[in-house]
Amino acid sequence: MPAYNSARSITICHGGSTVPKFLIAFLLLLLALLPACTSEPSKPAEHPAAPKAPAQPTLYSGREAITKMYIAARNWAPDCKPFRLESQPTKEANGQDGKSGIWRAGFASANRRALKTFVWSGIKSEDAPEPGITFSSEDSYNPSNASTQIFDIAFLKTDSDAVAKTADQHGGDKLLKKEPTSNVNYVVDWNHAENKLLWHVIYGPNRNEPKLKIAVDASTGEFLRAEK
Repeated sequence: MPAYNSARSITICHGGSTVPKFLIAFLLLLLALLPACTSEPSKPAEHPAAPKAPAQPTLYSGREAITKMYIAARNWAPDCKPFRLESQPTKEANGQDGKSGIWRAGFASANRRALKTFVWSGIKSEDAPEPGITFSSEDSYNPSNASTQIFDIAFLKTDSDAVAKTADQHGGDKLLKKEPTSNVNYVVDWNHAENKLLWHVIYGPNRNEPKLKIAVDASTGEFLRAEK
């Protein structure tokens, strides 16, 4: 039988055939690497989806809200002017800081002899209007009606958050200490007798039966009186 150089080959018993050493080394290396190449990376453990946090309400001051609604109202009637602005307290925002998640504004057009109510909402809930700006259908407008006296929005120089501080200094703070969760409403309209635009700051759960009502000049921010 011919002799083989042990440095170059090795004899495999089955059948007496020989395989070069470098090929065996290569096969062993391939076998060692094969699990690493074919195994899939471990997947992170799946966790149930975390519940979404409820959307936070968007709160605006009176001037911020009426400015947005005025733009929408002018698309309806370019000559329109506001005659009333009022807030609506909710469980998300009671109005104590002078801001609200819902504001309503009435606008009247002399050319169309019509009026519309616009609503801005920054709250998404079942008991609130759709977020954004919505509006009512047209209603008739009588310029001589004292409850719909239009005003120039430029007279609204003092915003509701500043008015809240003024009203608190004239009795509001004392009431809120006794009733810390009390709602505070804000209403703006034109006082024909005084020829002024007034803020009415109304404390209490029922706007029609206020615990306290403060009148503030909407142009100067001056305290005027406690209203009955």
